[in-house]
Amino acid sequence: MSGPAAGTFDAPAVAAGFDLAALDRDFLDDPYPTYRALREHDPVHRMPDGSVFLARYADCLAVYRDRRLLSDKTREFGPKYGVGSPLYRHHTTSLVFNDPPLHTRVRSLLMPAFTPRALTTLQPKLEALVDRLLDRIADKREFDLIADLAAAVPVQVIGDLLAIPMAERGPLRDWSLAILGALEPRLSDAQMEQGNRAVTEFTAYLDALVADRRRNLVTDGSDVLSTLIAGQGGDTLDRETLGADELAQNCIFLLNAGHETTTNLIGNGVAALLDNPGELARLRADPGLINGAVEEFLRYESSNQLGNRRVGERLELAGAVLEPGTYVHIGIGAANRDPAAFPDPDRLDVARSPNRHLAFGSGAHACAGMSLARMEGRVAIGRLVARFPRLERAGAPVRGGRARFRGFLSYPMRVA
Repeated sequence: MSGPAAGTFDAPAVAAGFDLAALDRDFLDDPYPTYRALREHDPVHRMPDGSVFLARYADCLAVYRDRRLLSDKTREFGPKYGVGSPLYRHHTTSLVFNDPPLHTRVRSLLMPAFTPRALTTLQPKLEALVDRLLDRIADKREFDLIADLAAAVPVQVIGDLLAIPMAERGPLRDWSLAILGALEPRLSDAQMEQGNRAVTEFTAYLDALVADRRRNLVTDGSDVLSTLIAGQGGDTLDRETLGADELAQNCIFLLNAGHETTTNLIGNGVAALLDNPGELARLRADPGLINGAVEEFLRYESSNQLGNRRVGERLELAGAVLEPGTYVHIGIGAANRDPAAFPDPDRLDVARSPNRHLAFGSGAHACAGMSLARMEGRVAIGRLVARFPRLERAGAPVRGGRARFRGFLSYPMRVA
């Protein structure tokens, strides 16, 4: 269970009974009371399956920085997806769920796309894209924040980075939602089937795209897919190319990671401003606050609420002994509301400083695309707020209903 119904919230009981495999709708709508109960009553919580959930900032940060905790998930994903299934093949090959040497090799090939110079080149294109989207919103007046802005921005940006033809980008969002949805702690048969089908279709599409790109490599560094194919970006004395499946699965990872988390950042950020009109007015009065505001959106409503590691060798954490093989859930959303790290953590403060949130992780596995995501958030939210003097809801928002990736499926809005 995730907790009793509203009005009967027994924090010690909620903490003792917390189980990621048995979450209810109340938790998915608002996990923060449960996270508070865990921090206060059972911060290193052992769940029925033997895994551990961490709810305090200091403990989560320690796990990110401890090399005795591993990112490889083959032991976890074998029973979950079935060894050899498309979902298993994808999630055990992609960058995020691997340790060196594969993690080091793939990351070194991806990083040139996210250097300050590369982002400086990209920013005018991003600003032009956002302005086009806002022009359409101005024409319609009523729009959906997610479909018309939050999801549209990262799909186009990542599509441009991989030079995916504009006419072929339609399925990307649905594939992404299905594949990342399969990372939830508990899956239905339908979710499993949708996730496997999405990986299969996405891989087939990328195999054809890669075959075409091999014949027409782009060598000026503007096309990440060409860079990955050529094995460029690392030390010229030690270049390594990716195998065919490694290449396809890490392109899927790049599209998924760049799409879902940034969609949630933009959607959650705008929603937080509407819920806190004083902070919206503050940002309007001082647009220079947008950098700090984006950091606060990332903390306040973290796009990715959960991280994971597996214990590689016996260790002690906050008085608890963790044996090798123990699966550890890093409570990012809980850590980012920890009052020991963030004064008055349940209050949105667009000028909060310092703001050392864990929304992008930390250590060797810190998000490779964090600078790009921040830029997308700054441009999309900053320009939306500046363009329209009135922003308001035009209907009931629909939450995504997921524990790991927190965001909205739709958010009807009206502008003036």
